[in-house]
Amino acid sequence: METFINQLFAGASLASILLMVALGLAIIYGAMGVINLAHGEFVMLGAYVTWALQTFLGIGLLPALPIVFLAIAAVGWGVERAVVSRLYRRPLDTILATWGIGIVLQQLVRIGIGPESRFIAGPGILSGNTGFGGVVLSNYRIFVLVFAIAIFAATWALMAKTEFGRKLRAVIQNREISECYGIRAEKVYAMTFAYGAGLAGLAGALISPLVNTTPSMGTYLVVDAFLVVVVGGVGSIFGTAVASGIVGETTAFFSMLLNDTVGRIAVLVAIILFIRFRPSGLFPQIVRR
Repeated sequence: METFINQLFAGASLASILLMVALGLAIIYGAMGVINLAHGEFVMLGAYVTWALQTFLGIGLLPALPIVFLAIAAVGWGVERAVVSRLYRRPLDTILATWGIGIVLQQLVRIGIGPESRFIAGPGILSGNTGFGGVVLSNYRIFVLVFAIAIFAATWALMAKTEFGRKLRAVIQNREISECYGIRAEKVYAMTFAYGAGLAGLAGALISPLVNTTPSMGTYLVVDAFLVVVVGGVGSIFGTAVASGIVGETTAFFSMLLNDTVGRIAVLVAIILFIRFRPSGLFPQIVRR
């Protein structure tokens, strides 16, 4: 039973990381129809901004989170205004452009900071473990799980309960009619892209004590995040949360039964079969008209 609970927690921990990375992808595609291949680099930038704040200014990880969010959101806003906004309704060009932006960001970090891995210390207040009988849970991973749930709840509230969310839903349903009512679609798009980038930056900051912080760290995370978005139903926030849990738990249990490499292969095969028979995902919705 202790082994089962530990694996359950390991899957939930992985799911929380996938949720934070995939949530931004789902929002950006659902609102704008943009497949952002630079999303993994926003995750990477979040980790490096955290490292810079910690190394040069002595700011710990927890106080750095709002700074990281605003910094990466500003980068996302700049990318949307400078490049993505000129390529709407041209999906292939958008894919190539964001892919190129991702490569440029990686190389800039390699040139400016270096290719070697950087160390980021976790918050001391969350060090250690919490034990329940034979079950041992990392305090920091518990925090990441709770934080991811809070981010999901805040994002849902932003989209469902605020004026910005109403404007966003109006633009998604019909951009031309919403603009007739005075909604500036380009402003809504820029803010949406910035918010999605900021979420990726937060994910990068939170996972930086758990993984190697390198210029290519986001590449591996964003692949899994894309799978989560597709399984959940492209553009569905709720579907993204459910798919994160399914993929995280499935990966953890396959890894326990087999090994990490074979477990990942088994999860990928299962996702391919799922998409084959349900290509619209768990919670399909019309995201653009």
